Amino acid sequence: MRPAGPMALLMLLAALFLAGCGNVPGVPDHTYFRMSKPQQLPRSEKPVFVDPIVVGLFEANGLYADRALIYALDPAAEELRQFHYQLWTDPPTRLLQRRLQIELREANMAPLVIQALAASQGAVRISGEILRFERVPTPEGGHIASVVLRLRADRPDGTPLTNEIYHADVPAADKRLISATEAMFAAVDQIFVEFHADLIKSQELEHAR
Repeated sequence: MRPAGPMALLMLLAALFLAGCGNVPGVPDHTYFRMSKPQQLPRSEKPVFVDPIVVGLFEANGLYADRALIYALDPAAEELRQFHYQLWTDPPTRLLQRRLQIELREANMAPLVIQALAASQGAVRISGEILRFERVPTPEGGHIASVVLRLRADRPDGTPLTNEIYHADVPAADKRLISATEAMFAAVDQIFVEFHADLIKSQELEHAR
């Protein structure tokens, strides 16, 4: 009897491998979470700024730059992990940029609120950095969404108009992950309300000079 050739052995190994794969439990499907509907900020009767507003892409380091949702293991949020199969539809840096642009545009903060404009064009330029954006357990057994952002607005000449760190915690309605994501954007909106007020106050001080 002739020994099996290399091709026959290869086919046998492939068949055994496929048979073994049939016994492996199925891998969980990925779940994607969208950005919830943006909150309506107080709308000004006329644009607060004469120049366009450019909302740049937010910055983030480490875990916060990924699409995976983040959760803390302890109430102090000293230990963090990423969910393996629960992801944002886009990176948080993009989601928050888009959300802030929409909210400032709807609030009539400027004749034009966009995400990009040539550097040679005069504009109020807003930048943001995600410092915290996670679900955190509470001692009572529930969860909160904890968000910390650094938001800065520069005048058309490049000098800072405002530069602050904002923090908001919002309780999740229940233990479902969708409730945590809704709480995260509610926390973001609380921060944007504060930032919106700071922008208006800074502009009023500019006119008072």
